[in-house]
Amino acid sequence: MSRLNYYRRIFAAYLGNSNSQLSFWHEVPEVNENARSDELGEYYMTFAQKADYAGAFDKQGIPLLNYRGALGLQYNPIAIAQYGLGNHNLYLRSGDLARKANVLRVADWLVSSMRRNHAGLWMWMHDFDWEYRDTLRAPWYSGLAQGQGISLLLRAYKDNGKAEYLDSAHRAFESFKVDVKSGGVICTDENGDRWFEEYVVFPETHVLNGFIWASWGVYDYYLVTRDEGAANLFQSSVETLRRELKSYDIGFWSLYERSGTRLPMVASPFYHSLHIVQLRVMQKITGEKFFGEFARRWETYRANRVNRSIAAACKAAFKLLYY
Repeated sequence: MSRLNYYRRIFAAYLGNSNSQLSFWHEVPEVNENARSDELGEYYMTFAQKADYAGAFDKQGIPLLNYRGALGLQYNPIAIAQYGLGNHNLYLRSGDLARKANVLRVADWLVSSMRRNHAGLWMWMHDFDWEYRDTLRAPWYSGLAQGQGISLLLRAYKDNGKAEYLDSAHRAFESFKVDVKSGGVICTDENGDRWFEEYVVFPETHVLNGFIWASWGVYDYYLVTRDEGAANLFQSSVETLRRELKSYDIGFWSLYERSGTRLPMVASPFYHSLHIVQLRVMQKITGEKFFGEFARRWETYRANRVNRSIAAACKAAFKLLYY
């Protein structure tokens, strides 16, 4: 895809009249106060708007995202898992069997759509090219998709008892044991910190929201299986955040990722708000006040109109200069 066509697609997605893929992603982030940290139940964020997605679905009731242009309607495993997690929250609250049916349809899709990557690991693939720092060529996989797929499958297993759901979660978890350079989704940096990569590119970019969401999948896996390896892996992600979170704080806003570019990739207002919610969830899961303190600091950044304006200008400049 040419750079001109890339910007045309972004312009259409943000300013077009009909629903685009951004209509799904940009739900107002919310902590789910009903979620528990000691057992698997409601998911840690509400995803209520995503549960009532108003876009396209296939004949089996699986949501499709509209990427416009040549890409058109596509299955996105991350979006599909989040749709299922939102429906699961609402099912547990209401007992609505239609919500439960949505969850099981998603779980069945996740089971049937897994396939092995070049390293023989079971993955949920994105079957369309995506313009990132490097173009992600189809089929590409993501640590974020693996983590949220696990979170959905384990909840469906707990509610339904279908062995295929647990088996598929086991398969997906294997990717968290393998380095990205060997086909997995985990990266250990020069400081010994472990990261779960949303986008598998080299050098790695350590997308903050994707890393945190993926870590919740690892935590959910531990809650169900009591696997000590999963417990240790989640704890290592907590330690990575404790050591590295300061590098995402630029004094007036948060960074989306560690892009390695001269001009850093500042988070959009949506992703800055998402970071705040994710850190509040991390405090709830771990009991560590450190995450709440960072969340409060980033809330003060968001409340400042000058900060918001500078962040928006920095984000626009990054998009024009890089990706």
